[in-house]
Amino acid sequence: MSELPSVYGGEILHVDLESGETDRERIEPEDARALLGGNGFAAAQVHEHVPPDADPFDPANVVVFAVGPMNATPFQSTSRGVVGFVSPMTNGFFDSTFGGTFPRAQKTTGFEAIVLHGEAPELSTVCVDEEGATVSEAEELAGLDTYETCEAVREREESEDESDVHVVAAGPAGENRVRYACLVHRGRDREGVAGRGGSGAVLGAKNVKAVAVREGSFEPEVAEEETFRELTMSRMQPLMEETEMLQEYGTSGLVNPVNEMGKLGVRNNQSEQADPEFAEAISGETLKEEYVTEDTTCANCAVRCGKHVSVQSEGMTQAKIPEFESLFGTATMQAVDDIKRVMKANDLCDRLGMDTISWGVTVAFARECAENGLIDADDSAHLEFGDADGLVELARQTAAREGIGDELAAGSFRLAASLPEKAERYLHGAKGLEFAAHSPRGLKGMSIGYATSTRGGSHHDTRPTLQYGGEHAETTDGTAEFAARSQHFTALGDSLTQCRFVSEGGWGKRIGDRYRDALQAATGWELTTEDVETIGERIYNLERLINVERGVADRESDTLPHRVLHEPIPDGPAAGMHCPPDELAAMLAEYYAYRGWDEDGKPTPETLESLGLDERAG
Repeated sequence: MSELPSVYGGEILHVDLESGETDRERIEPEDARALLGGNGFAAAQVHEHVPPDADPFDPANVVVFAVGPMNATPFQSTSRGVVGFVSPMTNGFFDSTFGGTFPRAQKTTGFEAIVLHGEAPELSTVCVDEEGATVSEAEELAGLDTYETCEAVREREESEDESDVHVVAAGPAGENRVRYACLVHRGRDREGVAGRGGSGAVLGAKNVKAVAVREGSFEPEVAEEETFRELTMSRMQPLMEETEMLQEYGTSGLVNPVNEMGKLGVRNNQSEQADPEFAEAISGETLKEEYVTEDTTCANCAVRCGKHVSVQSEGMTQAKIPEFESLFGTATMQAVDDIKRVMKANDLCDRLGMDTISWGVTVAFARECAENGLIDADDSAHLEFGDADGLVELARQTAAREGIGDELAAGSFRLAASLPEKAERYLHGAKGLEFAAHSPRGLKGMSIGYATSTRGGSHHDTRPTLQYGGEHAETTDGTAEFAARSQHFTALGDSLTQCRFVSEGGWGKRIGDRYRDALQAATGWELTTEDVETIGERIYNLERLINVERGVADRESDTLPHRVLHEPIPDGPAAGMHCPPDELAAMLAEYYAYRGWDEDGKPTPETLESLGLDERAG
């Protein structure tokens, strides 16, 4: 049997939250080569340990923190970690990535994955070091926001040992099981947010307030050090040139260009172009000129796309800048251009621990329902488009599950189910998860990509980057294959693990020879570029297999909402674009055929066998 490459720490740590006992599992070399790490390891752990009929809030669900073979190596921006779980939004597999310093610290413990099982008997924290983990009672943390929790846990753990401690925490929203509650890591330099899918709610259901990692002594060693270093150095100049906008504005720099394309959702996606003055008021340019105080960065990243903002009138000092996705969810979708109030709402979401995309789109959905008389007037306070103060108040109410906030906490799909049938016409999402900012009407790659995403309305599976450059934006020719291969690209990157902006800017927007060369130099494996793409394909099929076995992935679920299917964009440069049912059906047939899935969208036994997944299938 081949040996595990020395870039791997070599073990998976299992933590029983009820008893506090731990178990160390050796990583088999063949599993590392098949699934790499990160996303691949997370999917494997969820598939192995979570019964197909387990509810996301059941103790049988797991929360997996996973890193990859490139973490803590010279490979640029391998500062990402993955949180894997069954989502309370989609009832399917979900992995959410986050940056900062926590993933790098986890790598130094030698544990490539930390798997939390069961439910703690009382509110607790989990502290991991290279010897294992300790589960400790932490009732004093109840109700604290994510930043307060990170600081309190870090101070407590570092007082016991001089080594650095890195923390990821749930906020009040997670404790209250807001379905899209997120996890927030606040390091000394910048924040990292595992934003989508409800990881904070699942951790809250497990009675865990925070997970801390104490830095260890493991240092990964690449197989071909000189070759590896030369490869990484050769990509620095292209990386810095390709990410100039991110260095200057962060992702908020996308507001104006995407709006100019007419592909930025406004008023719950009733239209897709804001007035230029509106867009400018919330743009990266405005934020930088008037509110940004410093650039911040994740570990081992020269791009420094993070920014802090301060707004004296809102009592905000060194708050995290709203990302492009958040400005979509909390500004344009709300018809709110008061950037100070938008920043306040976003800061509250970060501190309370809520996904700004799902929360914002859910609020926008509720506002359109209220506008059409589908929500009782008594329940519709703050549900008017343009109400900036109401936006801030709704953030507080949602996290606390007070008033209308209790219904908003369920997400737009569950809220729609409680309203008259017409409400479904106003949904903006797929498979129970609200869409991100990238238009499923204006970008054909996002149409098929969202419909087949294992995560639902996440843009992270099929990437929009090439589409904004014109590829597969307005044509369906070859777009199904493009979406599938983009999904392989994402699965690969999240398993390495590397920041998507750095991957696309420095190493290529498709899986190519550069990724093969870097992975080969790191691990010593003999690989072809086709081998590397197959790893991404294998991981994506494993995610789909989990969802098929859970009954949430088939032809019926691979669909898009009413507005995308039946209502063309009404005006602007992209006027007339949408994805009619016949067009989606044709792309799905092509997509399934390319993937080797049957007509119902399920991987065939032959496909599973060819990918080495047949033994994992139930």
